[in-house]
Amino acid sequence: LGKWRDQGTRHTAFIIGGAYGLTDEVRQRADLVLSLSPMVFPHQLVRVLFAEQLYRALSILKGSGYHHG
Repeated sequence: LGKWRDQGTRHTAFIIGGAYGLTDEVRQRADLVLSLSPMVFPHQLVRVLFAEQLYRALSILKGSGYHHG
């Protein structure tokens, strides 16, 4: 995220795959593919988990003191 910010990236899209992941076509079009876990989670849980991690990462980059380490 910091690299994207520093490079001036203006638009980013995050896609949550289904229980069997994403199609090869979607994966090939992606600039970056991440996996939160090898386990399968309900979409609603993944949305909350990812939103929290995104908020955490941006807070750390901003230096707001969210991170305790």
